[in-house]
Amino acid sequence: MAYDTILLDVKDQVATITLNRPQRMNAWTGRMAAELGDAMAACNENDDVRAVVLTGAGRAFCAGADMGGGKGTFGNFEQRNREQAGKRPGLLPWQLDKPVIAAINGHAIGVGITYPMTCDIRFVAEDAKIQFAFVRRGVIPELASHVIVARVVGLSNAADLLLSGRVIRGSEAAELGLASQALPAKEVLPAAIERARDIAVNAAPVSVAISKRLLWEGVTSSVPEMQRRELPLFTWTGNQADSREGVTAFLEKRTPEWKLSVARDKPNLQESDG
Repeated sequence: MAYDTILLDVKDQVATITLNRPQRMNAWTGRMAAELGDAMAACNENDDVRAVVLTGAGRAFCAGADMGGGKGTFGNFEQRNREQAGKRPGLLPWQLDKPVIAAINGHAIGVGITYPMTCDIRFVAEDAKIQFAFVRRGVIPELASHVIVARVVGLSNAADLLLSGRVIRGSEAAELGLASQALPAKEVLPAAIERARDIAVNAAPVSVAISKRLLWEGVTSSVPEMQRRELPLFTWTGNQADSREGVTAFLEKRTPEWKLSVARDKPNLQESDG
C-alpha cells in the first residue's frame, strides 16, 4: 500500500510511523486510518521490527478528525473508512505482537488521543493540549475508550475527561497516569525511540508478545482467570532457548542474542481472541 498521509521508517529494529499531514495538524481522515492500520500490520509481520514508535510531523500530534467536510464530518464515518481500507487487514496498536509507543509531540484532540490510548506506552509534550472532545462535537468517544481510559486512570478521572471533553495539558495527563511521562516537546520522540530500542535489544521478542497479549486481556479478566492463563505460558517460556539465553547473558554481563522468532515460534494464543 502506498502511503500518502503517513511515513514509515525502520532503523535498529524500531519502526517509526509518523502522521504526515502537518499542514492540517495531522488531522485524521479515513485514508490515514487505513494507512495506519496497514503500516501496523506490516510492522507486525516483520521480524526485523521489535518495537514501534508513533508520532506526528510538525507541531501537533493529531488535531482530531479533519472537519473540512463541515457538518457531515461524522456522518457515515464507518462506511467511508471501509471504502478507503487497504488490501491488507489493518491492525490497531493493541493488536500487535510488538510494543507500540506513542510519542505525543504536540496537541492531541479527539481521535488524536483515543488512538494513542490503544498503544502500550505514551510519552507526551508537557504543553500539549489533550482533549477527548467528542461530546462537545455531538458524538461519543470511540476505540474502546470507555474501557481503556477507565482502566488506565480510574472511573472518576475517565468520567471527568470523557463526559466533559475538557482540555488538559500534557503535564496533567502524566499526573493522571494517562501518559508515562511528560517532557519538553523536543524530547518526546527521542525518549520514545530510546525506550523502544531498549526493548528491542534487551527484551525477548516472543516473551514480549505473550506478555503484551496478557496485559490487554487483563483489561477484562479477573485475577484467577489471569493466573490460569499465565501459568502454562510461563512454563512454556521457561523451557525455551530464550530463557536459557536470558539467564546466561545476565550472568555473563553481555547483551542477549535472542533465538525465538515471533513469526515462527510464538505459541498459539487464540484462547481469548474471540
